[in-house]
Amino acid sequence: MAKTDLITRLLVWRLKHMSNQAFVLILSGLIGILSGIAAVILKEAVHAIQKFLTEDFYTEYANFLYILYPLIGIGVAYFAGKYLLKDVGGHGIPDVLFNISKNSALIPRVKMYSRVITSALTVGFGGSVGLEAPMVVTGSAIGSNVGLLMHLNAKKRALLIGCGAAGAISAIFGAPIGAVIFAVEVILLEVSSASFIPLLIASVMGSLTSMILMGKESIFKFNLTDSFSASHMPYYFLLGIGCGLVSLYFSRMVRKTERAMEDLNDQWMRLLYGGAFLGFIVFFFPPIYGEGYETLNLLIEGKSAQILEKSPFFSSFENPLLIIGFLIMIILLKPIASAITLGAGGSGGIFAPSLYVGGILGFVFAYTKNMVDFHIELPLAHFTLVAMCGVMAGVQHSPLSAIFLIAEITGGYELFIPLMFVSAISFTTTTYFQKDSLYKLQLRDQGKSLPETKDQELLDTITLSHVIERDLLPIHHEARLLDLINLVKVSKRNIFPVVDDQKRLLGIITLDDIRDIMFDPEKQKSLLVKQLMHSPPEVLSITENMQTAMEKFERSGAWNLPVLEEERYIGFVSKSRIFNAYRKRLLRQKHD
Repeated sequence: MAKTDLITRLLVWRLKHMSNQAFVLILSGLIGILSGIAAVILKEAVHAIQKFLTEDFYTEYANFLYILYPLIGIGVAYFAGKYLLKDVGGHGIPDVLFNISKNSALIPRVKMYSRVITSALTVGFGGSVGLEAPMVVTGSAIGSNVGLLMHLNAKKRALLIGCGAAGAISAIFGAPIGAVIFAVEVILLEVSSASFIPLLIASVMGSLTSMILMGKESIFKFNLTDSFSASHMPYYFLLGIGCGLVSLYFSRMVRKTERAMEDLNDQWMRLLYGGAFLGFIVFFFPPIYGEGYETLNLLIEGKSAQILEKSPFFSSFENPLLIIGFLIMIILLKPIASAITLGAGGSGGIFAPSLYVGGILGFVFAYTKNMVDFHIELPLAHFTLVAMCGVMAGVQHSPLSAIFLIAEITGGYELFIPLMFVSAISFTTTTYFQKDSLYKLQLRDQGKSLPETKDQELLDTITLSHVIERDLLPIHHEARLLDLINLVKVSKRNIFPVVDDQKRLLGIITLDDIRDIMFDPEKQKSLLVKQLMHSPPEVLSITENMQTAMEKFERSGAWNLPVLEEERYIGFVSKSRIFNAYRKRLLRQKHD
């Protein structure tokens, strides 16, 4: 009660002394700080778990613990989520997008902390997923619930969700500009120019929070010594096409593996089979363990031979061809391992795996070209970083986010031209074969969808039950024309639904159908309604969405259509009623 009174007094004071814009700016900074703190907690928890489990154990245990760790981590994460937190892991960003579009930007409160716990267990024990998506979910949940607590409308809550996502990404990568563009390009999809300011504030505060608590240490440790050369552009073109094709492979393998896991209807079977299979993948290919950023750092620094040191089978070899083959297998297996981790019950995302696969692809491309010793030598670090951008752009359909994220990580704009070029080529290549991003495809696999236009988004806020007109008077199919004429006298509408004893719709009659015979006394007594009725051009179900309803109106050319609930007549819906509801929501949105 005291908490409620305090919030009430705060809101009353705010209404008297502060504009909505200033209030949202303050909240965006707060959300950025909270998202930054959550990101730091998650990163430190994962690193602590991994250090405890894996430090100096390779020679003594011959890597066999790699087989057990993922199974243990996914199992503990699943049961903690299901029975303690009541929030099972899985994909995060697709659910955030769906909640913004279909659930009035409301995200369950438990997600403000649940994904921090389950993701730390999953990734810390070697689950082959990333921390970025769980952090986006956490930051988004913080933004949504702060907005709900402060009685903000759905549009403002959606903006605060974007602030939480921007703060989380900025805290993880130390890339505030890339984080803002990610929030706009992936999470919010459409924002006004005024909305950029809260996103910028949240992103800056998230980055500052991470710097204060952890210092300026970056995920990627490197020093780019080579400068960009225009002579490398033909190779960047080929790399862009390769990134697009690998992005396509990544998306399709993730979805196929997820469907295979779903075919195992029993969760115990998913956990045991998935955890065991993942354990064996990690056993043979240790770089797939966890996020994999350590492997990318080794490749960027030119220490490719060290990636074989943790393998029980290849550690004594330094053959360049073996390194290439080893890395190609990791490219092929990483999306499968990520999907298994999530399908078995773990918590994480495919953001980091897409960066990881891209980085390895870029290294393999440049390393192989340099081995051939043709034309000019390619800088390994450049191609590794640029390919990370390319695969992220292809998988997530977020080319601008990828460009600025990698540009900020490199600490400058030395690679800006190849980043833009490869990102564009990869995105174009991927979208030629696959229109939607992996996030949208995953929602579609769940039987969900996102609106593609602003009109669809507004229409989706209108439900058939809210626009049904129930003042059209039904008539029994065995009634006579005279009974219908008596109904016409008291009705204000010119359409009459024909029903049976169970109120099932059999047809309709319009005033135009009986105009020429309604004053004929003989026909009034002899003709039955069922002889005069005809089928409606289309029929709507009460469960249909407004987009489908509008398609039926367009296809039939009708102005009014009947609505049924399991064949029972409910009422009619008119175009004019829908247009009026659409106009009201459009005006309300502009006002908000």
